[in-house]
Amino acid sequence: MPHALPAIKPGAATAKLDYDNASQAGVLHLSGDWRRKSRRPEPGAPALPQAMSSLRFDCADLTGWDSTLLIYLHDLRRDCHSRGLAVAWDTLPAGAGRLLRLASESPATPTSSTPTWSWLSKLGRHSIKTWDGAVEVLGFVGELVLACIKLCFGRARMRWSDMALEMVKAGPQALAIVSLIGFLIGLILAFIGAIPLKWFGAEIYIASLIGIGILRLMGAVMTGVVMAGRTGAAYAAELGSMQVNEEIDALKSMGVPPMEFLVLPRFLALTAMLPLLGLFGNLVGILGGMVVGLYYLDLTYTQFSQQLMETTRLADLFVGLFTCWVFGMLIAICGCLRGIQCGRSSEAVGQATTSAVVSSIICMVIATAAITVVTVALKI
Repeated sequence: MPHALPAIKPGAATAKLDYDNASQAGVLHLSGDWRRKSRRPEPGAPALPQAMSSLRFDCADLTGWDSTLLIYLHDLRRDCHSRGLAVAWDTLPAGAGRLLRLASESPATPTSSTPTWSWLSKLGRHSIKTWDGAVEVLGFVGELVLACIKLCFGRARMRWSDMALEMVKAGPQALAIVSLIGFLIGLILAFIGAIPLKWFGAEIYIASLIGIGILRLMGAVMTGVVMAGRTGAAYAAELGSMQVNEEIDALKSMGVPPMEFLVLPRFLALTAMLPLLGLFGNLVGILGGMVVGLYYLDLTYTQFSQQLMETTRLADLFVGLFTCWVFGMLIAICGCLRGIQCGRSSEAVGQATTSAVVSSIICMVIATAAITVVTVALKI
């Protein structure tokens, strides 16, 4: 005997139940247009006979469906589950069956207790992570070296216009901040040095302090820190954003190596421009120290310049420029590496930018210590 479930409004969507008392099996006939725009059965649990033991569906006359049908079937599924009915869900349309199974799946509940790690396991995990990071850095540097070799033979896929644009960004556009920081560093260093020098009446040696300190170390370090926060972070943010937008994946799919097309011009531009910025920063820093010598220590321009020329050497300048050159390579490598390693979210871009600046400064400090030890040992 046919049963209608539930009460149906006049419209295209219908649901009728054919129930066999002998076999206690039912067939639910779904027909018409089960979409939101068409009129459909009233919402609610379907009225199934209490003696029913199995149910299957007949969707031969179903002309269309959307989430309206899924809501109806979801209510039906809950009723059948509570009564323990055997339902042949595979008789539904393929898409509706998959969506209904997906809706019925409950997310995995997280465990309440978090695993505790001993200090030995933590040390092992950090060691493995450090080793993997070192291998990744060496691989990146190796690819960059190969790209430079290919460039020497004219086989690198790099646009010289990109390199020129990056040189402008890393060079002339950074003169203002380098000028400000360089002048203030020279000013501060001269004021600090003037305190003990005035105790012994040796104010004239402020020129030696400024010349050796700025040319040999402080100018390079000051310029490197500024460029790490300015250009190194910009490299990480640019490449990280390209990674998020899948632009780097698009280059790879077209056969364009990102190392040659994106990293190489930035690396060459910063490596070439940082020694020039360091030289400019040295001049501005000496000017800041000269201002203190002339107006605070009452030195003359002739006294200051003569003492500066007598006590400083070209070796001091060359050591500082070599340090800037090394800093340029390190900043470019750190910035581009963190950008390439960036994840696929906006949060990952910020993390990559922060990591690029921190990594650049750490590498610069280590390089400064190594260069200082070597130059002192070699008496340069």
